[in-house]
Amino acid sequence: MLCIALVATSCGSAEKPADVRRVFRYNQPEALTSLDPAFANKQANIWAVTQLYNGLIELDDSLRPAPALARRYDISPDGLRYTFVLRPGVRFHDSEVFLGGKGREVKAQDVVYSFRRLLDKPTASPGGWIFRGKVIENAAGEPADTAFVAANDSTVRIYLKEPFIPFLGILTMPYAYVVPREAVQRYGKDFREHPVGTGPFVFKRWDEGSAIVYHRNPGYWRRDAQGQPLPYLDAVLISFITDRKTEFLTFQQGKLDFLSGVREGSRDLIMNPDGTVREDFAGRFQLQKVPYLNTEYLGFQLDPKNLRGEANQPALRDVRVRQALSYGVNRAELLAYFINNVGRPGTSGFVPSSLPSFSAEAVPGYTYQPAKARALLREAGYGPGSKPLRLRLSTVAERKEICEYLQKKWAELGIEVAIDVNQAAAHQELVDNGRAAFFTKSWLGDYPDAENYLALFYSPNFSPAGPNKTHFRNAAYDKLYEQAKLERNDQRRWQLYQAMDRLVVAESPVISLYYDEVVRLTQNNVRGLTPNPMNQLVLERVRKE
Repeated sequence: MLCIALVATSCGSAEKPADVRRVFRYNQPEALTSLDPAFANKQANIWAVTQLYNGLIELDDSLRPAPALARRYDISPDGLRYTFVLRPGVRFHDSEVFLGGKGREVKAQDVVYSFRRLLDKPTASPGGWIFRGKVIENAAGEPADTAFVAANDSTVRIYLKEPFIPFLGILTMPYAYVVPREAVQRYGKDFREHPVGTGPFVFKRWDEGSAIVYHRNPGYWRRDAQGQPLPYLDAVLISFITDRKTEFLTFQQGKLDFLSGVREGSRDLIMNPDGTVREDFAGRFQLQKVPYLNTEYLGFQLDPKNLRGEANQPALRDVRVRQALSYGVNRAELLAYFINNVGRPGTSGFVPSSLPSFSAEAVPGYTYQPAKARALLREAGYGPGSKPLRLRLSTVAERKEICEYLQKKWAELGIEVAIDVNQAAAHQELVDNGRAAFFTKSWLGDYPDAENYLALFYSPNFSPAGPNKTHFRNAAYDKLYEQAKLERNDQRRWQLYQAMDRLVVAESPVISLYYDEVVRLTQNNVRGLTPNPMNQLVLERVRKE
């Protein structure tokens, strides 16, 4: 088999051939487009680059920022200057781009180069937003040349234009991984397939559409608590089986060590409707169901400017109609019937339950109350004896079944809802440009802070340039958002977040359907693969027995 042959080459020492039991095998059904962290904008790319690179900061097991390439950091009292002191002795992977093929030590100038590269137009990275609008700017409103400074070989400073409390969390994103200038200059756009980083594994081969192979980095800078060098694995093999049934069968055969995001057919096969493992699969592998930083929701376009013809549904700009639609959703039933209780009903605000600021008590949301829904519709002038309410819901094929369930529940209230199924790209374009009055969406957190979710309702963030796809505008909300950005005390900031989320519940620019969970399957001989709400794949401490 080609994949095993790829692993067998150059893995381990010349004296000791590779032990296939120490090869970690996972599948990537979605397209992987680049091994350049500047393009780590989807899970396939993120998982792949996480094994090859490090950033200044990383998330610990509690999703809090912790030192990585930076051994320590300091934030000035005014919150405008971040100073990072690099860990000594960290080296880039051995590569032909370096003198003599030997990886050199990471310097502060590499960090500055990596960050500026994200913002350079020739790079065309989708990750420049992590710094734009946050670091100091020049007269043209662009990030200034002095936003990132290498004070010396081991000290990096970043200057913000105003305090932004979640900034450390942003620096944990793969976009902020450190790359060497030599590799980017040598390979240009082909750096995507010639990655050079500092991470626990080094790149060996990419046979596009077939497999990617990484080998253990023998010079990795990190050790475990007992002083043993990391990683424990000899190699990582990424396959590209696109058919989900074939992927699951391959896992059952023991040819994959890990699966994430079990899909409908396989989910029904291994899980009962209540989310427990079916008896005939119990003990055959490890199953973990953990919270995921993702909120599945329905959105309303509150700005009619770009709505034309049937897309212009004035009834949806009546808050009573939006609230009635939300009261008409039986979220618990939806989860049980369609996704085996993989998720938590969205009966609070928009912020998902996996974040520390979440509080169902402080932010009570919508439960299934059809009588209350009918009363709100009557108040708005719809229902028996009044004018009929006909709506259109824009979605994609993978959400069609759930939309049909919602359609039936709303029909019980006397609401007619037609479902428009679009290709994913077309649906995204309609939503981003304000041409869909009622639509399905999800928001997967970029970093583990509620600000990332609440930014969707801040009025300066109107789409298509920003994430506010509903064009929600509320002066009180904007004021709270601006206060929260500056508040350093966690408890007080969380209270501001909760006050903002209560406004979202009251005004209902969205219907929170459920807070997602991720199902992860691993073989019984895998140890140390710890799940977290970001659904990261971190392999440096994974063992195979």
